[in-house]
Amino acid sequence: MYVTIGEVFSQTVRKFPKKEALVDVSKGLRYTYEQWETEVNRLANALIEAGVRKGDRVSTVLFNTSELATIFFACAKIGAIFNPINFRLKEKEIAYIFSDAEPKIVLFEKAVEPHITSIHETFPHISFWYIDEDTPNYATNYHERVKQAPATSPRIGVSEDDIYAIMYTSGTTGRPKGVMHRHRDMIEQSLICNSVMHIRDTDRGLVSAPMFHCAELHCCFLPRVHAGATNIILHHFDPKQVLRVIEQENITVFFAAPTMWNMLLQERLEDYDLSSLRVGLYGAAPMAPVLVKECKERLGIDLIQAYGMTEMGPAVTFLFENEQLTKAGSAGRACLNHEIRIVKPREEGPSDPDDVLPPGKVGEIVVKGPCMMISYYNREEATTKAMYKGWYHSGDLGYMDEDGYLYVADRVDDMIISGGENVYPREVEDVLYEHKGVLDVAVLGEPDETWGEKVVAFVVKKDPYLTAEELEEFCKNSDKLAAYKRPRAYYFVGALPRNASGKIQKFLLREQMKKATSS
Repeated sequence: MYVTIGEVFSQTVRKFPKKEALVDVSKGLRYTYEQWETEVNRLANALIEAGVRKGDRVSTVLFNTSELATIFFACAKIGAIFNPINFRLKEKEIAYIFSDAEPKIVLFEKAVEPHITSIHETFPHISFWYIDEDTPNYATNYHERVKQAPATSPRIGVSEDDIYAIMYTSGTTGRPKGVMHRHRDMIEQSLICNSVMHIRDTDRGLVSAPMFHCAELHCCFLPRVHAGATNIILHHFDPKQVLRVIEQENITVFFAAPTMWNMLLQERLEDYDLSSLRVGLYGAAPMAPVLVKECKERLGIDLIQAYGMTEMGPAVTFLFENEQLTKAGSAGRACLNHEIRIVKPREEGPSDPDDVLPPGKVGEIVVKGPCMMISYYNREEATTKAMYKGWYHSGDLGYMDEDGYLYVADRVDDMIISGGENVYPREVEDVLYEHKGVLDVAVLGEPDETWGEKVVAFVVKKDPYLTAEELEEFCKNSDKLAAYKRPRAYYFVGALPRNASGKIQKFLLREQMKKATSS
C-alpha cells in the first residue's frame, strides 16, 4: 500500500525527532519534528472533537503561518479534505468558495478578519476558528481548542486513493474551479521535486511564496518535510525581509515566482550575505531570459524552472541549471512519468490528443501523468472537457523543439491576431524586458478596426523618465521582433494585476482597456 501525506509526516518525525523542522519568523516560533508532531496531533484531535469526519472539508484563509503548516498535516492524518483559500480574494470570492466547498471549519487570521466578518452570517453551518488574539464573538479561538485536545496520534484509516485536498484555480480568466487531488498524487509530486532539486535533510528552505498555492506547497514545502529538511516560514513576501532571513537562517533553497525574483534584483544585494543559497526554483509564470541571466550573475544561485498547473499538481516540466541559457525561453522537458503533446487546437470542443503537431508548430499543450487531478469539484462538464481522452487540456499554446523541449507561447485566450498574423505576447514581453527602464510588462491585444487587433503593452517603469517613443525605438532596433509584432500603444501603470502565484491577470487589463475606450 502506498503512503499517505500523514504517513510521510510520521515517518519523518521518527527519523528526525530532535531536528529543527519548522520556524515561524513572525511569531519567533521554532519546532523540532517531535514538537511539531505534538501540535499536529492536538489539532487533528481538536478537529475530530469538533465533529470533523473523514471527507469533510476544512478551509483556511491564512497567510503563511505555522498554523497553516500544521493544519495541512492534521487534515491528512484524519482524512479531512484540506481547502486552502487565497487570502487576497474579496468577500464575494471567498463566499463563492465557501458555498461550493461547504467546509465544516474555517481557520482565519487578523489580516483577513474584515472579509470574514462581513460574510460569516451567511454561513451559520460553518465553525470559524481564529488564530490571533481578540477573537471575534462569532468565532472560536484556535489555540484554546488545540491546547485542550490530546496529543495522541489519531487512529483514522486513510488510503492513498482518498481525496487529500480541493485547491481552487487562480482564476486568471474567470471564476475558480476546485481541483481535487489524492494523497498518492502529491506523494508522487513530492518525490519528483525532491529528485529534481536534490533536497537533503540538511537543507533549510524558505517559504515566502503563498502556501495556499500548489507551487510552494507541493513542490517545496512538502518535499522538504518528506526529506527531513527545515522549513522557515515568512508571513508574506517582502524582498528586504527575504534577503535578511536568507542571511540569518542560512537558507539553501527556495521558490519564487518571476515577479518576486525581479523584486529581489531591485534591492542592494551586496548588503547581504547570500552565500548559503544553493538552488532556486521559479515557475507559475515565464521568466524573461534577461532576468534569468541577472539572477544567476547577481545571486550566484543554480536556477531550475518548473512549468505546470494546479490540475497537474502542479509541475509537468523542469528546465535545469545547465539548460537555462542554452535553452533560454524553454520550460524544459517532461518530468518523470509525465507525457506532453502539442496538438492542433479546435475552434469548438476540446482538442484531440491524437492530433499531434510536428516540432516547431504551435498548438495546445496537453499533458498526462500520475499527479493529474481526479476531477473538478462539482463541475462534471468542465472536468469532461478538461480531461478529454484522459489528457489534461491546459489551454496554453506552445511548441516542442527537435530535442523535446517545451516552449510555452501563451494562453489560447491571450494570443493576438493582428492583420491575420498570430502574435504571442510572451515574445514581445521578453524583448521589452531587455530595456533597462522596464520593471514589469504585459502585452495583449486591443480591438482595432483596421487590423482586428493591435498589439499594446502595459509597462511598469523602472526609469521614471521612460517614454513610449523610447520603447518604440528600442523595439524597432531589436532583431528579435518583426514589425507587425511591435506594440502600437504603451500604457504606463504603477503595477500589474497579478494573482498570488505571480500570474498576470490579463482579463483585468482588458477591463481597464474597455473602460478607457468607452469613456
